[in-house]
Amino acid sequence: MFDLRYHVASLAAVFLALIIGILVGVGISTQDVVAKSERDLLRKDKAALEQRLEQAERRIVFLTRSQGAGREFIDGTYGALMTDRLRGVRVAVVFVGSVDPDLRAAVQDSLVDGGAVGLLRLRALKVPLDLKAVRRALAARPALVAYAGDRRVAELGTALAVEFVLGGTTPLWNALQRTLVEERSGNEALAADAVVVVRTALPQRGATARFLRGFYTGLASPGFPVVGVEGSTGELSAVETWKRRGISSVDDVDTAPGRLALAVLLAGGRPGRYGVKPTADSLLPPVDPVPSQAGG
Repeated sequence: MFDLRYHVASLAAVFLALIIGILVGVGISTQDVVAKSERDLLRKDKAALEQRLEQAERRIVFLTRSQGAGREFIDGTYGALMTDRLRGVRVAVVFVGSVDPDLRAAVQDSLVDGGAVGLLRLRALKVPLDLKAVRRALAARPALVAYAGDRRVAELGTALAVEFVLGGTTPLWNALQRTLVEERSGNEALAADAVVVVRTALPQRGATARFLRGFYTGLASPGFPVVGVEGSTGELSAVETWKRRGISSVDDVDTAPGRLALAVLLAGGRPGRYGVKPTADSLLPPVDPVPSQAGG
């Protein structure tokens, strides 16, 4: 994947080497401590560094223009590429941590632009877990008491994720509403066709980390598309965490290419890591044509 920051760093390294070479060359030439052949070799090295610097500058200009042209093309064709891509797809969204209004809006824009009806349902999880409160809530319900122990916290996460995806009867979510849920909205009855997960909380440790590992595993277990998303400017990334759990990711959902990538993945596109950060495989997954709707 093209990362402009890598090429800028390379250019800086070449420039630094050139400066050092010039300074060393000047210092040596003024001291007349080496033979003429060695001074000639230094001059050749300096010329080679200058040539590399010029080549690096030209490549950065080319890549910057290419990247800009690619983004202009995506922006110009965004509407055509998105139309009906998510028609009929029911998408559930879960935030690990508080809802970020900007990221929620970006996800919503992707769904609407792709022809989905919007968010099927949304949850925002309180983390870290209040384990004592979780145990009390589960212990009060005989059918759920098996999940109350600390050793079962990963299984609890998996079971909650499966309930979230499948909808219908959700006894665990109902039992843990006050303890685990910061925000809850949408249709509870229907099964989701795909899931978007957003992590706004800091990375967790201990029992909460085990719970989230189970939760991410459970989201992916029904075999539906699951996509983790984040903004292009966020410093803390969950991409590697999602990768370990078999969850695809889009790290620039706040941009048009990111919203397109999200829609393609939710519609069943090639799994992977997409976006602009170093962890991404490429900017976009393969964008297949949307099958035309049969006329009536």
